[in-house]
Amino acid sequence: MIYTVTFNPSIDYIMFTDDFKIDGLNRAKQTYKFAGGKGINVSRVLKTLDVDSTALGFAGGFPGKFISQTLIDSHIQAQFIEVDEDTRINVKLKTGQETEINAPGPNVTAKQFEDLLNQISNTTESDVVIVAGSVPTSIPSDAYAQIAKITQQTGAQLVVDAEKELVETVLPYHPLFIKPNKDELEVMFNTTITNDLDVVKYGRQILQQGAKSVIVSLGGDGAIYIDSKQSIKAVNPKGKVINTVGSGDSTVAGMVAGLSQGLSIEQAFQQAVACGTATAFNDDLATRDDIEKIKSQVTISVLDGE
Repeated sequence: MIYTVTFNPSIDYIMFTDDFKIDGLNRAKQTYKFAGGKGINVSRVLKTLDVDSTALGFAGGFPGKFISQTLIDSHIQAQFIEVDEDTRINVKLKTGQETEINAPGPNVTAKQFEDLLNQISNTTESDVVIVAGSVPTSIPSDAYAQIAKITQQTGAQLVVDAEKELVETVLPYHPLFIKPNKDELEVMFNTTITNDLDVVKYGRQILQQGAKSVIVSLGGDGAIYIDSKQSIKAVNPKGKVINTVGSGDSTVAGMVAGLSQGLSIEQAFQQAVACGTATAFNDDLATRDDIEKIKSQVTISVLDGE
């Protein structure tokens, strides 16, 4: 089973309005509500690719019930730990430009966090645990490391998509792969990356720190996959970027789905980049038709190795 962990999920409430006024009444012409959070996004795209997963994390109040029911309605298993306060609602106001207001989220008690760790303790070597996103202040700052230690003990594969401080804590536990973007890679090594060789150079340094492989997303220029044997680049087709939210999560889902379905590294990576691109070209997460259409246009080249 594939498990996704979202520490601080949300309802993403998207409102479209014209001629927005700071001081005055505004009326939305369209509104949408989505179950949000990086791990949840991964679960949603996995389901689009016909791969089952179980969404873990914390949920509370009527927003938490909405998120759980939304996933269940999409035939995605949800086993959230119930918390006492309401799950957050994030507002995204689209008026030609986009304004976001993100809520802080509920408090998570030590007992509730321990319950999550106990869920992960039941994984086995046939499972994959995907942890993505920030850690709320009520959760221990070493939450990623605690999960990584557990998966090392159970034999489950670990995939991580998070900021520098969180990623670096899991590297000694040999995650299957991590997924920084180019900017995050620059922050990790306090450097400026100017070409693909730089990406490979610093990606291999991450391997030396413990990761089994690395995917570095390059935005509109595609992505680079690096492991101990090879580095390969995927270039995606050009198109109009509508929505970057969830693009990285979609890339993670595409890679994990491909590997779980027995695809080669190259095929899984091609699918990963297609998923990320398809999401970027859509208002919401990638659809299956868009993924398949774009996948045929993603070109793969070997930078070094096999």
